[in-house]
Amino acid sequence: MSEEFDAVVAAVRERVTPDDEERERLRAVTERLTERTEAAADELPVETDTVLVGSTARGTWLAGDRDVDLFVQFPADLERDRLEEYGLQVGREVLPDGREEYAEHPYTVGEFEGFSVDLVPCYDVADATAIQSAVDRTPFHTAYLDERLDDDLAAEVRVAKAFLKGIGVYGADLKTRGVSGYLTELLVLEYGGFRALVEAATDWHPPVELDPADHAEATFEDPLVVIDPTDPERNVAAALSPANVARLQHYARELLADPREALFEPDEPDPLDADGVREALTARGTTPVAVVFDAPDLVDDQLWPQLRKSRHGVADELDRRGFDVFRSAAFADDRAVLFLELAVAERPAIERHDGPPVHVREHARGFYEKYADDSRTESTDPPYGPFIAEDRYVVEREREYTSAHEFLTSDALFEVALGAHVESALEDGYDVLVGDDVAELAAPFGTALARYFSPKP
Repeated sequence: MSEEFDAVVAAVRERVTPDDEERERLRAVTERLTERTEAAADELPVETDTVLVGSTARGTWLAGDRDVDLFVQFPADLERDRLEEYGLQVGREVLPDGREEYAEHPYTVGEFEGFSVDLVPCYDVADATAIQSAVDRTPFHTAYLDERLDDDLAAEVRVAKAFLKGIGVYGADLKTRGVSGYLTELLVLEYGGFRALVEAATDWHPPVELDPADHAEATFEDPLVVIDPTDPERNVAAALSPANVARLQHYARELLADPREALFEPDEPDPLDADGVREALTARGTTPVAVVFDAPDLVDDQLWPQLRKSRHGVADELDRRGFDVFRSAAFADDRAVLFLELAVAERPAIERHDGPPVHVREHARGFYEKYADDSRTESTDPPYGPFIAEDRYVVEREREYTSAHEFLTSDALFEVALGAHVESALEDGYDVLVGDDVAELAAPFGTALARYFSPKP
């Protein structure tokens, strides 16, 4: 099996390693981009440095990747609003057709000679513990790895990235919540290679703690902890979700048990059409509901945490009301969807409400008198009871909502835990689809629905 593993890794390494022509192309483009950026920065009233960072700087990019990260470092005592102003000024000059993006502060994204460029302003601080903005530590990451990654380890990193992409856990963005490029590099460096990383991952028992620079000063509660060697207060793996740690372990075991190149290639399902969605629902016998609304105008790292929070909030409330959420998901494009699959479609007109044991005198008397008074009113729907079941008072009272649709189209939806921008979007209007009507989501979200109805580890 070792020979099969080595053969697969060798084939993948050959495929993902940039050839000499691609390396020269990148070198020439980054040189011209840097010169153009430095010329634009020279027009500013402050001193700056331009630094190439990320995988292109460290020689760990995959063949075919066209991403370049260039940072412009500003004096540490520069006011924040001036840094943002000057950073965008340089961005507009270098990438006139680019667009402004926003993380902790604005930066410019655009195209330069066929490459996708992130042009990011940051502070030139003494060390990563003195950062004023999260991006300030990135040049320190590049310097740290430059000293430790040789050509062989860089090749191992590329194989590891291909594997993580293939199994769907690459990327620290808040939609994916996976493994960042920097974390990949640190893991390969820590274990000494790709195979050693894979073998170690198979036996991880979270929480797993790694401390490359032996800081041992901070404590974290994440499933995987990799202390940033340039900043002991930071866990490089903080964005990594427990599910993606488990996926990495699952596919590490798969790779060792049955080495194959397919694990290094993303496996995108064919999108479902409307008939395919209806067939899946018929086979499952569940009731799907979908809350559909215009997606808030946010970058993904702001949007997806809000969608996740909103999905959990709605699911928890539907569970509490007895509709038994089987599974749920969120989709987003121009429109956003909170998709929930229910095991229970309808609930009775009444619900049981247990009171305290009769022997708990004061609480029991309060419960009894409250509902006894209600039953004596002229309401058309008085409670049934109070009566005694086992040792406690019980009433059967009118259920507020007998279907998920009734709840989701009511004002009660806005009482659950929703993301702030999602709540605002829902206030502007939304649709609720139930049962076969969710098949209309196949047009914009056929691939996402295919993943949902054919789940993999």
